[in-house]
Amino acid sequence: MDYKWTVLSNTTLGALMASINGTIILISLPVIFRGLNVNPFLPSNLTLLIWILMGYGVVTATLLVTVGRISDMYGRARMYNMGFAVFAVGSVLLFLTPNSGSVGAWELVGFRIVQGVGGAFLFANSAALITDAFPHSERGKALGINQVAALGGSVVGLVLGGVLAGIGDLHLGSLVIPTWRIIFLASVPVAVAGTIWAYVKLHDVERVRERHRIDYLGNATFGVGLTLLLIAVTYGLLPYGGQSMGWSSPWVWSGLGVGTALLVAFLFIETRVKDPMFRLNLFRVRAFAAGNLAGLLGSIARGGVMFMLIIWFQGIWLPLHGYSFAETPFWAGIYMLPMMGGFVLMGPLSGWLSDRFGARYLASAGMGLASAGFVLFLFLPYSFPYWQMGSLLFLQGCGMGMFAAPNTAAIMNAVPAEHRGAASGMRATLQNAGMQLSLAVFFTIVLVGLASGLSGSVSSALGSAGVPSAASSTLSKMVASDPSGALFGAFLGQNPMALYIQALPPALQSQIGPGVLATLTSRQFFPHAVAPAFLQGIDTAFEISAILTAFAAFVSLMRGGRYIHELHAPVPREGPAPTGPSPSTPGVGAPVVSQR
Repeated sequence: MDYKWTVLSNTTLGALMASINGTIILISLPVIFRGLNVNPFLPSNLTLLIWILMGYGVVTATLLVTVGRISDMYGRARMYNMGFAVFAVGSVLLFLTPNSGSVGAWELVGFRIVQGVGGAFLFANSAALITDAFPHSERGKALGINQVAALGGSVVGLVLGGVLAGIGDLHLGSLVIPTWRIIFLASVPVAVAGTIWAYVKLHDVERVRERHRIDYLGNATFGVGLTLLLIAVTYGLLPYGGQSMGWSSPWVWSGLGVGTALLVAFLFIETRVKDPMFRLNLFRVRAFAAGNLAGLLGSIARGGVMFMLIIWFQGIWLPLHGYSFAETPFWAGIYMLPMMGGFVLMGPLSGWLSDRFGARYLASAGMGLASAGFVLFLFLPYSFPYWQMGSLLFLQGCGMGMFAAPNTAAIMNAVPAEHRGAASGMRATLQNAGMQLSLAVFFTIVLVGLASGLSGSVSSALGSAGVPSAASSTLSKMVASDPSGALFGAFLGQNPMALYIQALPPALQSQIGPGVLATLTSRQFFPHAVAPAFLQGIDTAFEISAILTAFAAFVSLMRGGRYIHELHAPVPREGPAPTGPSPSTPGVGAPVVSQR
């Protein structure tokens, strides 16, 4: 087949695999912790839990721009192929994790970081390789298919993790493969096959720029600065000094301050070195700057809220509808599928339309649709009819699909060929960093809402259930002082109320009779007790997301007419793109100017 389709199919496989591995672990964490014989609810293991959840994303986000720049210098296909190989090695190491207990869990974190390094090479180069291989009149369609894999893979990962976690140990004669290893084994054959395929078939169609020097100072300030910033934000979610979160920790504030200072220094350095890591003057191109800003705002708006929706399913809606807490991780992934359906429908279609009519109005309408969806989420009761939630998830997926492919195509069209790797890395960095920041911001917002409302709602529920006053008071204080424990308990497939009762002193446990205990540990008690306080927090998150996506739609509208930085006549207006060079094609090196 044509080389461009080889590029699209391989990069789509790479993006799908990297995206699936970013979320497959979320649903399967209970099985993994049981297989390793690790109790994730012990305070000493909270740091471990956070790193397993977010380490992959933090490492990927901090490497993307550096990887993109190196790929511009030494060959995008070469670096992409190396990334596939590194990802395959990480997958094999995860499957072969030698130890159990906390040592084995930290080995998992390390091997996930290896995977994250490989994923950075895949994410940073996918869009650049597609842009190199496809003419501008087909890039939107191709990038739309790739974006469906990259974003849709996160939903596939949730479902696949749930499916693999439920199949049990694999018996091959005398060899028994535990379930938790099967979860990591699933990506090994795909990663190895993709690596071989990439090395055999992919090559660079754009010239490499080996004479340029690596900007070590710029790479160091950017990488270390963003890493410190994201790690500080991550540790802000951990308890500190008797408080349920760590935002008062001097280490968190030091990380935020030093990380921000290094990123400011990076901006200063990049304007003064001969061969910068990233050419900041690309942000003078309105299509590039507006597209990246709109993408960042959209990532911040949706990343953490989607995670909160999963917790809404697992901790409240599914138990209220008859599902045991142990079943909720898998079914939460299943019930999120309408969002993927909307994205699969609109991603390629909007990419194809953007090839003909430009990105401006399609991308802006997509963000507007997402904003409307967040507003409509505000009207859902905590025990909603599923058709209402399913419809809104489908609407969100359609909005994401309408935005993602046209916006990516517009960003990549706006940069010179020699900077496509760095530009793709910057786009992916802003998107991934936005997702990481979103998780921290909205998790904090929901926890604050829970903390302010849990004491009253839980105390009232405990009193109605007939819990003696001493045990009721202690339980209420435990839940109110540790809202993150309630959320993580539900997220990990455990009944949080049963965990709190186990933590009571024996004297207070003995005061709770068998009938009352059965009521407290039933599927319905915890959801009804925490739902009012949870809605208070998540409604605030929906409001902020609605504002951010509305602003993103406005920014997207400000991108101006189509800007295609290639050696053919400029596209004069927002309309069908020419299919070939104009008779007035500028000479080599002539800039292309958009009409705004």
